[in-house]
Amino acid sequence: MYNLFKLNNGLRVVVENIEYVNSVSVGLWIENGSRNENASNSGISHFIEHMLFKGTSGRTAKQIAEAIEDVGGQINAFTGKEATCYYIKALDTHLELSLDILSDMLFNSNFSEEEIEKEKGVICEEINMSEDSPEDVLIDLHTKAIWNKDSISLPILGTMETVKSFNRKMMLDYIDSYYIPENSVISISGKFDMKNIEKLLEKYFGKWHTKNKNITKYSSPELLNHHYFRKKDIEQLHISLGMPGVEIGNEDTYTLILLSNILGGGASSMLFQKIREELGLCYSIYSYISAFKNTGIVSIYAGLNPLQAEVAIDAIKEEVKKFAKSGIDNERLLKAKEQLKGSYILGLESTSSRMFSNGKSVMFLNKINTPKDVLRKINEIDMARVNSVMEKTFKKGIINSAYVGKEREMLNKLFKGNIISMDK
Repeated sequence: MYNLFKLNNGLRVVVENIEYVNSVSVGLWIENGSRNENASNSGISHFIEHMLFKGTSGRTAKQIAEAIEDVGGQINAFTGKEATCYYIKALDTHLELSLDILSDMLFNSNFSEEEIEKEKGVICEEINMSEDSPEDVLIDLHTKAIWNKDSISLPILGTMETVKSFNRKMMLDYIDSYYIPENSVISISGKFDMKNIEKLLEKYFGKWHTKNKNITKYSSPELLNHHYFRKKDIEQLHISLGMPGVEIGNEDTYTLILLSNILGGGASSMLFQKIREELGLCYSIYSYISAFKNTGIVSIYAGLNPLQAEVAIDAIKEEVKKFAKSGIDNERLLKAKEQLKGSYILGLESTSSRMFSNGKSVMFLNKINTPKDVLRKINEIDMARVNSVMEKTFKKGIINSAYVGKEREMLNKLFKGNIISMDK
């Protein structure tokens, strides 16, 4: 049973009551992420996420963690391009405790200068860890190739320079700008009393009021045709190839996911079968979609021997071209729809995954996408829609790319000198 309502202060709430479980997941979603930042405060959203766990006027950082972990629950958070989410999963008997902890973190966090200075070291190490991961470096590099100077290309973690520049006033001013009820959603999924839920939420979040009414709005960035390289002393060459996608909430989303699955979604996909199984050019290769407000991209990732890169890239481009030209037949469409429905339903078998799905849907689309709605949309995919989406995406071909590895000479040859080095 679903319900979507607003508190008196404008805070949106989505609840899903699941009687047959004994857990409940609660998420506090803020429509704010790295896309809201600029070059001088890049990473501040992620830093603020860390600081909300560092103690309040009534609880130490340890007491926040213990309050949930001592009852067998889990507490965590994440920051993305467009949203920050703080969440707790616990037994259904601890719903009020979960709301108490999240509201305490939101309204009463200390942001002490001492803790801020300590956390700078922690986050700088997180940046170092990300730098040691070629895949992480590749993702940030490819977003630069796709959107260049638009704020959507800024790294979620920020940079060493920006992180070291943050202070208490900067963070509190930033919170005043974006942490407002009108920009936020509470998502609850699991077992709870539907009759008392609104009263309980008013108790913990009803007094949330801000003078600022800076409702988040995002640009509509152009997809660019850049090809970037970053040097890393590693054995493999990691590549990411980009094609046009769709924005979040677009009616073509499920059709595009279906097509991406056929092209590179698993061991039976075209790319896996051709590039890995038949040609033996790589161990890992897959495609996936990234959908944001007003923009989207389809990406193909592969990690391979640099000596095989030219052959592999040509083969990938050929598979994409063949896929776009030949399309799929009705039998493949039916199989792909069943696969997509199966993976979707299996992905909703926990209260936390349902809380994430509902919160994200209300945050960005202001509506609930129930499993029934999603399955109906998948069932409605037909050949006309497949061909229409193919025209707008895969038929455009690879328009941008990023590479992380030792050498770029071969890439220069492949791109006729148009590859740009982004070495630090």
